[in-house]
Amino acid sequence: MPVINDRLRFSVEAAPAAELVDQISSWLAVPADKVDQDLGEDRGLILSAVHRLNDRAADDPDARHQQQLLLARIYALLTALPDGATAEGSVIVYEVTRLLEGATIRSEDGWIDPAVYDVMPGPGQPFLSWLKGTARRHRVFKHPYYADFINHHADSDDLRTYVMQESLVDGRFDDLLAMMQVGTSGTAKMEIAANFWDEMGNGNPAEVHTHLFNKIYDVFDISAEEMESAMTASDLLAGNLAVLLCRYRHLYPEAVGFLGMTEWLVPDRFQNVVRAWERLGLPDVGITYHRLHITIDSQHAAGWFHNIVLPASESAYMRRGIARGVLWRLNSSARHLDERLALARRRTPAVR
Repeated sequence: MPVINDRLRFSVEAAPAAELVDQISSWLAVPADKVDQDLGEDRGLILSAVHRLNDRAADDPDARHQQQLLLARIYALLTALPDGATAEGSVIVYEVTRLLEGATIRSEDGWIDPAVYDVMPGPGQPFLSWLKGTARRHRVFKHPYYADFINHHADSDDLRTYVMQESLVDGRFDDLLAMMQVGTSGTAKMEIAANFWDEMGNGNPAEVHTHLFNKIYDVFDISAEEMESAMTASDLLAGNLAVLLCRYRHLYPEAVGFLGMTEWLVPDRFQNVVRAWERLGLPDVGITYHRLHITIDSQHAAGWFHNIVLPASESAYMRRGIARGVLWRLNSSARHLDERLALARRRTPAVR
């Protein structure tokens, strides 16, 4: 069992971001009661250190990466079955989590002009049309990372990197649906359930979508150890936002907007991935997931909008939350794809 080292325990006070995150991460494999017992006296120091990490993350790319890495490691406690003791349920880990989540929420809200909520139309079709129009007018719509780079220029190494970057959302979409449906009812619950059952391969284990997605790892020989080291702050943020919105009931409206927009954008994006895969002549088994989702996510998005968004739009509270989730998805995805495209251009200067 990992031991909380007394000599290192207080180093959180002035530790560099990476050391702080590694130290807190080491507690995650310690039983919750032991974490709280051994670190209770240091709670103030720990929380102050996380506050400083959040402050630095606003302007320091390395601190931002470490902030999102720590949140992703904590979220792994909620989205994976352990093979031993964990700190799940620790009061101190919970408080650290809430600080990280709060900073992440404030950051995403900072990318939204509050005036947008004043121009939202009322319930029903006008609201849905406004959401789709907002997406079509956003610079992330048909982003050149997909429409140009992936479609025409990406090589197998680029697709290998792309798969790893997408894994934190695509690789666990079924679990996200399972989390967000808690407490729902009526057409919303049925739509989420139908979506989930499709993700489950309609009962065929060989066609479970996460299983199909994992086939891509086999094509590229991607290990679990390599996955985390390959993640940028934007990669981690994409996965963290999805878990954050799906795990809390008060953020259910935002989850509706975030996941609905994710599915609505998928078909056009995945068409470019399939074209690149076929252009490169890569093994057919690795692209089944993307081919399926070109059609399935188009159907899912239509059902999501009709059976979840339209009924929910009767509530002003739901409209605001759904819009917020949509904007989080559009804005974070735009920054993410900007980063990917810039990195691709540095690797391949001829790509412009």
